[in-house]
Parts: sequence; structure tokens; C-alpha cells
Amino acid sequence: MSFVWFIPAAFCISYLLTAALRRYAISRSMIDVPNARSSHTVATPRGGGVAIVTSFFISLIFLYAAGLTGTAFFVANAGAGFAIALIGFMDDHGHIDARWRLLGHFVAATWLLSLTGGLPPIVVFSISINLGWLGHGIATLYLVWLLNLYNFMDGIDGIASVEAISTCLGASLLYWFSGLDSLIWGPLLLASSVAGFLCWNFPPARIFMGDAGSGFLGIVLGGLSLQAAAVNPSLLWAWLILLGVFIVDATFTLFRRLLRGDRIYEAHRSHAYQFASRRFGKHLPVTLAVCLINFLWLLPIAVCVTRFGLDGVLGLIMAYGPLIALAIKFHAGELEVPVAKN
Repeated sequence: MSFVWFIPAAFCISYLLTAALRRYAISRSMIDVPNARSSHTVATPRGGGVAIVTSFFISLIFLYAAGLTGTAFFVANAGAGFAIALIGFMDDHGHIDARWRLLGHFVAATWLLSLTGGLPPIVVFSISINLGWLGHGIATLYLVWLLNLYNFMDGIDGIASVEAISTCLGASLLYWFSGLDSLIWGPLLLASSVAGFLCWNFPPARIFMGDAGSGFLGIVLGGLSLQAAAVNPSLLWAWLILLGVFIVDATFTLFRRLLRGDRIYEAHRSHAYQFASRRFGKHLPVTLAVCLINFLWLLPIAVCVTRFGLDGVLGLIMAYGPLIALAIKFHAGELEVPVAKN
């Protein structure tokens, strides 16, 4: 039996649910109103990411029922993803104190890792290193940072959706090249679920993802990367390379704000992509640039790591070098200088 129909089904579910959620958000006044720290100028409904969550959950259930994914992966990702989505949904509707959100993030990450075995051995310059409990701690921090940085980077129309889709399609291509067909379904169905939402979120966006969707994407992408790493250690480096745009911008910005003594939990618009969108006067060029960087720069390096023996650390340095240069060029983490009015 062919299971290819899962892919258009996930797209359709996400597309239709996003339309329904848009009406719901408008009726409940769940509207993002532009302010001094916003990157948008038009009041827009939020919370559409719930469509991604629902569509992917339904896909996971079918995958599990069809025997295309194991129990541990299903329970780990469903449980952690649901917890993060619920926390984000509650925050979208009201407000949850940062400390309680962070606690929930660590609990969800620990749940995922406890069921999937934690961080597998990593290969550095052809040497396999098992970090043991230290590795589990690093993996927990990795998941928590990934879900939070995804929230930070969801600041202009379509960027978080395009990043997820291009990363998942790139990973699926790497799996296919490596003969790991059984791993392809997870990222393919996640990409399809996000694509249905992107139809409503593409610049100019008619609905925003909200914390429920962005945090969910962060932790699920992290879970997929660790699943791949357990099968082939080089795939962990490949995932880190594919996620490079978000990892570099968010991490570089965070370090600069920490050094300056900023309150890092406060909203801001000092990411490189936000400066870039203001320079170009619109979101679309930046969102498209992210897509092009992912497919034309990061994916070929990831292919070299997984197929042609390029060491993962060297691949990561090659991939991140130009991205750091772009972060510096677009003033990531710097204070925004007000434009003088005549």
C-alpha cells in the first residue's frame, strides 16, 4: 500500500485548519497589534500554528498505525510537542511568566530525551565520542534553545515556515541519498503540514504562527535531528548545518545582548533578519533569501558531510562562517538607531 497520500492530506488539513483558526482568532480578538518592537505594520490574527501542530499529530498517528515509525519516537515527539504547543497556546491567549514557560520547556525536552536515548555518540574528526550524562545535559539545552530560538526568529512573514520547510526537505533529500528511506516520512510530513499554513502566512501574512506553532516546530525539528543522529552520526552535523540561518542569527544576537547587559527575555527587534527587513522595507526579500541560502549554500555542504566524507566540524565552520559575516553586516544584536525625522 502506498502512503504517499499522507503528504497532500497533511497539507489540506493544515490549510483548512489555518482558515478556521484565522476566523477564530478574529472573533476572540487574538490580534497582534504593531508596536515599537514589532516588525510588522498591520494588525494581524495570531495562533495559526495550531494548524501545523494538529496536522502533524494526525500524520504521526497514521505513521504509527502504518508501522512507519516506532513507539518511542511517536510517544516522545507527540508528548513533547503537545506540551510545548499547549504552553505556547496558553501564552498566546494570555501570559505565562517566563520562568514557568522555561520550566515547561525543560520538562518537555527531558521527556523527549528519556524516551529516545538522549544524545547518541558524536563523531569529531573521525573520532566517536560518547559524552554519557554530559551529552544528555547538552542535548536538553540544545532542545530548549532550539525551541526558544525558533520563537525568537518567527518575527517576519513566512520566515519560520520557509525555514522549517527547506530544512525538512533538505533532510529528506539527505536521507534518500543515504538510503535511509524509513526516516523520510517525519520531515516530509512536517514540511507538508507547514506548507498548508504558509499559504496563509506568506508575505503579506494573513495570520501569524504564534508561540504554539514556533515552539512546537523548534522541539520537533530537534527531535528529528536526534533521531537521525542515532542512525548516522554525520546527520546531526547535517541538521545543524541546515538550521544554520536560525542558529547563527539567534545565538549571535543573544550573545551581543548578554554582553550589553540587556534583559534577554524582553521583546526586541535586533536580529539580523529584522534589521534586513527594515533595510529592504518589506519582509519578502528576506524570507526568500533564507530559502535560497538554505538550498544553495547550506544543503550542498550538508551533502558533502553525509555523502563525501567532509568532517562535520569542518562543514559546520564552512557553513556558519558566511552566516556570521551576514549577522555582522546586518547588525545582529546591536541597538537600533532611531531614524531622525525632518
